[in-house]
Amino acid sequence: MLSIVIPVYNEEGSLVQLHREICAVASEQNYELEIIFVDDGSRDRSWEIIGMLAKDDPRIQAVRFRRNFGKAAALNAGFEMATGELVMTLDADLQDDPNEIPEFVRMMDTSLDVISGWKQVRHDPWHKVWPSRLFNGLVSWLTGVKLHDHNCGMKIYRRQIFDEITLYGELHRFVPVLAAARGYTVGEKVVQHRSRTHGKSKYGFTRFVKGFLDLLTVKFITGYGQRPQHFMGTCGLISFAVGSLAMFYYGFMKISTSFLFAIGVFTEESSLFLLKDHPGVIFGVALLLFGAQLITVGIIAELYISYQNRRTKDYSIAQVIESRSEQSKRMVIPKPHYAEQQSSSADILR
Repeated sequence: MLSIVIPVYNEEGSLVQLHREICAVASEQNYELEIIFVDDGSRDRSWEIIGMLAKDDPRIQAVRFRRNFGKAAALNAGFEMATGELVMTLDADLQDDPNEIPEFVRMMDTSLDVISGWKQVRHDPWHKVWPSRLFNGLVSWLTGVKLHDHNCGMKIYRRQIFDEITLYGELHRFVPVLAAARGYTVGEKVVQHRSRTHGKSKYGFTRFVKGFLDLLTVKFITGYGQRPQHFMGTCGLISFAVGSLAMFYYGFMKISTSFLFAIGVFTEESSLFLLKDHPGVIFGVALLLFGAQLITVGIIAELYISYQNRRTKDYSIAQVIESRSEQSKRMVIPKPHYAEQQSSSADILR
């Protein structure tokens, strides 16, 4: 089964056409399909239209948030509801072309686990295109996951990825990076980017500020998520070492100038000049305290990670070979249904 997750926020003008195009592709390719709409607190008729579509198409599932929680929360809710082996994400604004779906599915047969779309030719204003390209280059450089378009909403994943990755904040654009950190293989495909014909863009300049801060978060999670002391402790030791050298230097200067003044080498005026309070002393003390704080925070973080690892796994399994005796003893435990975790939802259509 192919699950298509579509976050919706004030897209009443595009939903009917989007549904029609997806159904045409599914019929042509003979897909076993489910379509999951997640209304992220829309204030127009989006939920009403989704309800009408669901009455005529039993393949549609939908969830409505009480207010706007953000795209990451909407995708996370959709992933929780998805049951297909492959999970596709599309934006609801019709800028993603559903006719690209068959090629995404075919590429998943090449041992890839994640395929991200690449809007090589974009129909957006220049003030959105160039900052986006700069941001994508920065993400690829810092994370090592070389993609031309981390922001593209058209992606396809293997379902098991979301048993190991939880989205929050605005980390939705970094799912390929988080998946690659778990050992999954990531690829990309050039996609057609269509001009927006309905509604308006939901993103402004703050998108790039938030994206950069989220990038720092992802870099820390993927690089030091299971060993925070390696980062915090290293920074703390460097700070502590520089502060110690500064204090040693100024301590030596104070003792030596006092001794030289005592034996008459320095006059009183020059001695007072040399012994006057130096900003470097304050700087050295600050570095000592800052280094000690970083090391302490690293120890606390390690204690927390140690506690969390009692309940969660810090590794990802690709395959398992079991003996027949183990297979006979193995029990399948059903995953809790999303409906039990709908604290942020108002309604669910099934």
